[in-house]
Amino acid sequence: INDGEGHPSSSHQVLKGTSRWATSLENLLEDPEGVKRFREFLKKEFSEENVLFWLACEEFKKTQGKKQMQEKAKEIYMTFLSSKASSQVNVEGQSRLSETILETPHPLMFQKLQDQIFNLMKYDSYSRFLKSDIFLNHKKSEEQEENSPEAQTAAKRASRIYNT
Repeated sequence: INDGEGHPSSSHQVLKGTSRWATSLENLLEDPEGVKRFREFLKKEFSEENVLFWLACEEFKKTQGKKQMQEKAKEIYMTFLSSKASSQVNVEGQSRLSETILETPHPLMFQKLQDQIFNLMKYDSYSRFLKSDIFLNHKKSEEQEENSPEAQTAAKRASRIYNT
C-alpha cells in the first residue's frame, strides 16, 4: 500500500536514514548519506582509509575488461596495500602481498582483505559511530524533520485522500 507518491503507507513503514543505518553496517554502507556520515566519523578517528578501501573493492568488483581491472587493481594496491601506500589499511597477510598479483586481476582478488576490513569496521568503528555526535545529531535532525508541521500536514493530506 502506497501513499500516492510511491512511498509505503505508515502501516508498512520502511526504515530509512539513521533508523536503517542502526540496523546493520551493511545498511549503512548501502546509503550514500550513511557512507558520508560514517566517513566523517572515521576521519576523526584517523581510520577513514578502511571505508575508502571497502568502497574501492566494491567498485573494483564491477570493473569490466582486463586492462581496466589491472589499472584499478594497481590503484587499490598502491593506495591501500603497498608498504608505501598513502592510505594504508592494516590487514593480515599484507606483507605477503606483492605487485605480481596485479598481473592477473579478477573481481574477487581483494575479497579476503575486504572482508577483514569490513569485520574491523563492523566490530570496532561501527558501534562507536552509533554512539557518536555525528550519528546522534543526524538522527535528531531527522526526527525534527519528521515532526515538523509541514511533514505532518502532508501526512494528514495523504491520509484524508486515501482513507475516504
